[in-house]
Amino acid sequence: MGFVYLPPFRVQGISVAGEEAVVQVPELELAFDIGLCPRPVLSAKTVALSHAHMDHIAGLPYWFSQRHFQQQPPGRVVCHHAIAGALDRMMQSWVDLEQQRTPYEIIPLAPGQCTELGRDRTLHAIEMPHTVPALGYCVRERRRKLRPEFVSLSSSEIRVLRERGTDITHEVDIPLIAYTGDTAPGDHLLHDLFRTAKILIVECTFFLAEHYDRAGKGKHLHIRDIERYMASWQAEDIVLVHLSRRTPLPLAREVVADVSQGRRLHLLMDSRTNRARYEARLLAAGGKDEPAKSAAGDPQPTE
Repeated sequence: MGFVYLPPFRVQGISVAGEEAVVQVPELELAFDIGLCPRPVLSAKTVALSHAHMDHIAGLPYWFSQRHFQQQPPGRVVCHHAIAGALDRMMQSWVDLEQQRTPYEIIPLAPGQCTELGRDRTLHAIEMPHTVPALGYCVRERRRKLRPEFVSLSSSEIRVLRERGTDITHEVDIPLIAYTGDTAPGDHLLHDLFRTAKILIVECTFFLAEHYDRAGKGKHLHIRDIERYMASWQAEDIVLVHLSRRTPLPLAREVVADVSQGRRLHLLMDSRTNRARYEARLLAAGGKDEPAKSAAGDPQPTE
């Protein structure tokens, strides 16, 4: 599994165009897509499905089944409303095959709708232009912040206001992590939720100059598209996924370094670079930067 540690989150998974796409954020108990089902992904309570191509969906029935087998609560999948019925029929077909009924939950979303993730977090759906109905997603977190008119006050003045019963805070929604899924370029990638998210997980299938037309025909992104949008994205980190095997990893690594513009641009499947970055972070922090272990297992990056 590829692994990028972006405190306080881990982004891990396997994402190879046409073969398998599953990207997990353990701290959110969330996975984006589930082309197959690596064991750590069983800890995710929710799968946000971008679209129903086989390399993004094939692991879904197994994930439902294994969560039930391990006596975990039923998994829930969030999907484009246009494919919810087909997903339900797929799961019903397994009843006859297995001679048992696996519990599952399907949450259809239309673009612009959202669903709760718990812990004051919501998952928002954004329409993505692809060859089939597709969604991108953004996780937002509700926080209470001091109202702007009180920011300049001292702690003692704020305490007096509290004692008087003054409401000194207001709720704000912070875009934490956004995921494009497979998509053509367009203004949807400048949606406020993508533009302001702290971490972007972005499909980038093609890197070679001669593959730019191929990307357009398949409604995928090329690294030159990423370069064009980076000036507008405010993300502290951008994780590129869905790399095609047509692009050798060393070449992709060189191109990323060339277009990064000083930003933190990561290839999820570049295990060597990501491991070196992680180990350097640990060394600089005296070994104290390791993320807390969770049901996802060992947080260390794997080859």
